[in-house]
Amino acid sequence: MATENRLEPASRPLSQCQEHGKLPAPPGRDLPVRGTSRNKPGMTTVSDYRPFDDAGVPRAIQSHQVGKLPPTIEWSGGRDGTLRLLDQTLLPEQVAVRECRSAADVCDAIRRLQVRGAPAIGVAAALGLCLELSRSAASGGVGDAGAWGRVGALLSAARPTAVNLSWAVKRVLCAIERAARATPRADALALWNAGFAEAVAILAEDVETCRRIGEHGAALVPEGGGVLTHCNAGALATAGCGTALALLYVARERGRRFQVYADETRPLLQGARLTAFELAAAGIDVTVVCDGVAAALMGTRKIDMVVVGADRIAANGDTANKIGTYGLAIAARHHGVPFYVAAPRSTFDRGLSSGAEIPIETRSEEELRHAGSRVVVARGAGVFNPAFDVTPAGMITGLVTEKGLLQPVTTGEIAKIFG
Repeated sequence: MATENRLEPASRPLSQCQEHGKLPAPPGRDLPVRGTSRNKPGMTTVSDYRPFDDAGVPRAIQSHQVGKLPPTIEWSGGRDGTLRLLDQTLLPEQVAVRECRSAADVCDAIRRLQVRGAPAIGVAAALGLCLELSRSAASGGVGDAGAWGRVGALLSAARPTAVNLSWAVKRVLCAIERAARATPRADALALWNAGFAEAVAILAEDVETCRRIGEHGAALVPEGGGVLTHCNAGALATAGCGTALALLYVARERGRRFQVYADETRPLLQGARLTAFELAAAGIDVTVVCDGVAAALMGTRKIDMVVVGADRIAANGDTANKIGTYGLAIAARHHGVPFYVAAPRSTFDRGLSSGAEIPIETRSEEELRHAGSRVVVARGAGVFNPAFDVTPAGMITGLVTEKGLLQPVTTGEIAKIFG
């Protein structure tokens, strides 16, 4: 099992949403590797990392390596392979990979935030279900769809707010069900093939979706302006180049110059540890600020645009994202700063009429009581640690999706991208 760490994860790559091998990492911009893991079970140091194998796994599984940073998510081997996750709890000090051999391992990695970000955990859960399928295939038995459904339910419940998780699991389970109906006596290997093909498709689609989000939103990034972002909605949060940060990567490709301010994002510091890590590695000018500075920056006209990701978007456009996002939207509205949300269609939950119905995950008190190994909350004081808040649709300037920019944010505009 991987090292437990109270800080949260990071992610992928920079070299502009291109597949590894098509566009080399810029000279002198290898991602910093300042430590190695200590041979803990399931952990591999970067020096042991082999970016490709000969098992015939689709190339989409092996994309987006930049510099010395392994992919955020990678399947290694064939039917009896493992799921390799870049352990984001150790970044930026250490770069290490957790190898998952079962769905239980993947659930644990998601809960520990070793893999995080709504699109990334959806891909991880889809491939995690395949790990469980491979056990039945290895035994040569007939697939037990009921058992796989129970495994899927456990994966879907690992983090309740991000709808991509259950969406991806349902897609794999539906693929298995279709294969079972087509061949009533299909063995577990046939069903594994169907499930794995669907999981690979989910990963490949996410890579393409991230690129399209970036292309649709790059023109919003102000030339010479200041961009504020919160948490990490970049390569480390997806199988591609990110959602919110995809706009910045594509804008940079097109020659646009800008300054990024990254909220540290308490209590797990995803902005300071992950967003700053990947943007700096990409050569993008980034400055980390404490969460309380954002409104002051807007007040002094240093921020021209706010862009964030999302974990779930209701049918009316109300958006759940990392705790603190709602406060940024309020400050942006007061100062007249455009506030954008970038997310794929898989993050929309049209079964929920408004954000009031979005389940909000409450995480352990220990994440707030400690800063590293130090206790920072006085004994006897209570702790409330919600992971997300909900920003009303009326406070969002526009939604950037793989289908284009939705503006204004209304139920009708959202329905158009699903027509």
